[in-house]
Amino acid sequence: MTVSTRPFLVLYVAWHPAFKAGQDIAKRLYNQYRRELYGNVAGGAGLSVIYRSAPDLTTSAPQHVDLGEGETTAIVMLIDENFAGDKAYVAWAQDLVARTDRAGLGALVFPVAADKALFRLGIMEQAVRWDQWVDMADDARLQRLTSDLTYQFCRMLRSYLERLLHPDEDEAALEKYLKKVQIFLSHSKHDANGERIAKEIRRHIFEGDGLSSFFDVRDIPPGLRFDMVLVQQVKVSAVVAIHTDSFSSREWCRREIIEAKRWNVPLVVADCISDTDERGFPYMGNVPVVRMDPDKVDRIDQVVARLLDEVLKDFLWRCRVELVQKNVAKDVAFLPRAPELISLAGLSDRVGEQVVVVYPDPPLGSEEQRLFEQIAPRYRLRSLTEWLATLEAVK
Repeated sequence: MTVSTRPFLVLYVAWHPAFKAGQDIAKRLYNQYRRELYGNVAGGAGLSVIYRSAPDLTTSAPQHVDLGEGETTAIVMLIDENFAGDKAYVAWAQDLVARTDRAGLGALVFPVAADKALFRLGIMEQAVRWDQWVDMADDARLQRLTSDLTYQFCRMLRSYLERLLHPDEDEAALEKYLKKVQIFLSHSKHDANGERIAKEIRRHIFEGDGLSSFFDVRDIPPGLRFDMVLVQQVKVSAVVAIHTDSFSSREWCRREIIEAKRWNVPLVVADCISDTDERGFPYMGNVPVVRMDPDKVDRIDQVVARLLDEVLKDFLWRCRVELVQKNVAKDVAFLPRAPELISLAGLSDRVGEQVVVVYPDPPLGSEEQRLFEQIAPRYRLRSLTEWLATLEAVK
């Protein structure tokens, strides 16, 4: 079987060497997207991050950007007065914008406005407004930037995935790109914090990051069954579980988590316990957990950022699976996160005496492997690297 070796997303970061903050911003983006979190699903050491700052001696502009190096290419341009005042850099940027326009949604420029200079360049794309975050601490600004960019990269990969599924439907790819990532806020109304924190997160999402959310009964159209709509929304959303003291005791909260696990949607737990959870719900594990003080509610940015990481990781995984699963046997199942026993609920329709379950690296520990072997011996668990190695060995 031939598997594409091109990276799914190549990220270029461009800035003028005289822009003092440029190197720090680029380093933050490098550290963000080269993380093991992304390497587990994209392969290698995370996403490809390439700098374009120092001028080429022959052109006085940054080196050429190869739009064909990856399946998709994102160019983050940090535009300040130094960039806008350098004719060679401006010409390089305008040529790159023209080339990405011709390339379609697979290659996009994301301008970051470090000051007002961006608007002199004639680049009409909606810019990330770094210049408007002057009241934020440096680390908060950098986190806001990575969250904004991660969301845009999710849109790129969703559009790419749509082209893989429907290569002749360009309008469908554009529609998928423009559609917002939907967030489902799972929370309990039976303590002092659940609904209040959900409202705070909802407000933050709508006012800060432009992400749409689905918020309980307020968004359920009149005349439709509560249970039917609620479960359907979980299936198609990224989920934040607001884990307050009464969360685990509520039937619908438990059901929402179970449905999220059954459908393998991106899921993050916001740990907002103020005193005691009398019965820790067992299916809330195996996903990222972000601690947030229920009184201060001051880490919403971290919760949203971690969820966006999970969404991007999910799209990277789905793209990779789409490229390989057409050529594999029907007895192979792909999971976007490390398998747990509840994963078997989503695999019950698999036929055959044995089913190979492929999941992102790293491999499970021996203690978890033994548990699966005892309870579900027909399933053979393989990390992506292990599974690809077995395919090579068969050749």
